[in-house]
Amino acid sequence: MGKKVILTQAGEQLLHHADKILDEMSVTRESLRQLGQWGKGRLRIGASAAACQYILPAVLREFKESFPQYNISIEPGDVTECLDALRNNRIDLGIGLEPDNEPGLEFIPLFTDELIFLLSPQHPWAVSGKIPREEIPRQNYVLYNKNSYTFRMVEKYFHQEEMVLNTVIELGNMEAIKELVKLGLGMSILAPWTARKDLETGALIGLPLGRRKLKRNWGVFHWRSHRLGLAEETFLGLCRSATEELAKWDWHAGAAAGEFKV
Repeated sequence: MGKKVILTQAGEQLLHHADKILDEMSVTRESLRQLGQWGKGRLRIGASAAACQYILPAVLREFKESFPQYNISIEPGDVTECLDALRNNRIDLGIGLEPDNEPGLEFIPLFTDELIFLLSPQHPWAVSGKIPREEIPRQNYVLYNKNSYTFRMVEKYFHQEEMVLNTVIELGNMEAIKELVKLGLGMSILAPWTARKDLETGALIGLPLGRRKLKRNWGVFHWRSHRLGLAEETFLGLCRSATEELAKWDWHAGAAAGEFKV
């Protein structure tokens, strides 16, 4: 226009969008530059409810001291859900029970636990010091999520003992289960380390399931094709340290129950 150059209406529209694109490109370049800097990255963990509650807090506290600029995300879920998250690349590592029939998976053991009966001190079994075998299926049970690996293990265990448990309440929260047991609304089957304080104080009593023990293997798992980086190796080492005491703790000594006969 004369000696002056101005934009047409189409040019104004193009400039409006071009400014946005260039700004996004600038932000993207800066984001990629920071990602390449030492000590920055992400760690995506899938973990069972028990691991989230009793293992991860101490592990992540230590991890953040070594990698303060790492982005950490936790996806709670049972083993099946963690495997699904791995397949869909939503997590990098899973922590929980050892999965079945997963040849492409690398499972790194942490510790082994034993499932036991948990009941209130007023329960007749706790008072008498005996577990009559014929009474086991007749008890009222407060058990963990029916869709979980643990529930299926318990169900299989008693099926082999030719028993079917009378499950009256099903919950997905360990603390809620223990509180209902303390109130005498039923007994449960859990790992003793999830009720350590209650066993040591006598608020709950732990009894063996029977002469044949029901044990579970806990660990960290990932696809064999996934090579662990420094941050993931550090996380694994912290998990080992955090679970060492769980592997050593003797629930028989911690329980205020004495000797029991099944």
